[in-house]
Amino acid sequence: MFDTHELGRRPGALQRLSRTVEAPVDLGIDGVIGVPQGSPVELDLRLESVMEGVLVTGTARASAEGECVRCLEPLRQDVVADFQEMFSYPDTDDRGHRKAAADDDAEDDEDIMPLEDGMFDLEPVLRDAVVLALPMQPVCREDCAGLCAECGANLNENPDHHHDAVDIRWAALQGLAGSLGTDEKDNMSGAEAGVDEKQEK
Repeated sequence: MFDTHELGRRPGALQRLSRTVEAPVDLGIDGVIGVPQGSPVELDLRLESVMEGVLVTGTARASAEGECVRCLEPLRQDVVADFQEMFSYPDTDDRGHRKAAADDDAEDDEDIMPLEDGMFDLEPVLRDAVVLALPMQPVCREDCAGLCAECGANLNENPDHHHDAVDIRWAALQGLAGSLGTDEKDNMSGAEAGVDEKQEK
């Protein structure tokens, strides 16, 4: 939680904050890449008092961990996420005017992030910003060669790795040719035996 009491409700008042916080749970894309829970997240914030509430503009920096989608090796990647959010005073409308008594019982707009006793919770905003800044398909490097589709060998470690390609259209004929070769040898052996018998007679 962050405190805005120093700003007061003076439109135009500014406050700058730099703080390091612990990453909350599930800060990332599940099963792909994310910032480990409890790891440091550096925040640079600019708080500006406006009629409606407090406008928060900031940058988050952290180190994300995941797995390369090509070679499946672990990877670590720096992430920088920019964000901006309005935290509204609970007793004002979207124009900064005090709500009429009849409006007090109306349902709150789900899109409004409220200030509670001059405090605001940055976690939902931080989570959205970091997730959008992370790659959907992280790679260990741009030219990662990935894995061999046939045997799973890491092609980064062995770039000359290959398998002799066999056209499946000829595979059956090669088998047939092999069997014909065996039959021909048997026939040749039989013919040679016949010649030998004639010569003996």
